[in-house]
Amino acid sequence: MPRFQVPAPGPGVPAPGPEPEPGRQRRGRGGSKLPLLAAVGVGIAVLGVGAGAMLSGGGGGGDDDKKDDNKSLAATEPAESDKPSPSADPSKKQAVALDKLLADSNNSRETVIGAVRDVGKCSNLKQAATDLRAAAKQRDGLVGRLSGLTVDKLPKNAQLTAALNKAWKASASADNHYAAWADQVARKKGCRKGHARQTNHSAAGNRASGEATQAKQQAATLWNAIAQQHGLTKRDRTQL
Repeated sequence: MPRFQVPAPGPGVPAPGPEPEPGRQRRGRGGSKLPLLAAVGVGIAVLGVGAGAMLSGGGGGGDDDKKDDNKSLAATEPAESDKPSPSADPSKKQAVALDKLLADSNNSRETVIGAVRDVGKCSNLKQAATDLRAAAKQRDGLVGRLSGLTVDKLPKNAQLTAALNKAWKASASADNHYAAWADQVARKKGCRKGHARQTNHSAAGNRASGEATQAKQQAATLWNAIAQQHGLTKRDRTQL
């Protein structure tokens, strides 16, 4: 076959170089981007780890601080058992003590009424006199017990104690006068047609009994105000 020579390039025209391989060209372009993407990924990862550490560290510290605060509050606040119990109301204690005394003040009432009735109809005079003197002694005992009570925290305590003292002393005086009346009636001509004669002792007994009734009414009014305040038993004058 005939041979042809490739004409040499003219002056100023570069000689054609070898064409680049297709695979290398693609790898070259792709390779220039991979290092950049890798660097960006590492940077994001580092930032993520750092932020996570900061968040986890901040959250944990907050919980610890709250726990420490709670412990401090728990340590400073007194326990329920350590708190002092409220002291008892002194006026209530005094009122209860007086209430017990008043409960005993009416023990001899029915006995006295029955004894005075017997004297008036000239019956059982000796026993009537004995019962009346025993009742007088019981009233004197109430006065003594009252003097041993402390009632300074009760409202109007001075008026109340004065009224009770007057009532019980007057009742004791009346009982003793009625007992003396029974002795008089038991003597000759002490009774007339089944009825006891009125004497100086019967009159004195009636006066003292009236004084006792007035004082008992005053005492009952004062006491009932105290009883209502403390939930205790109210009493009328006949129960004193």
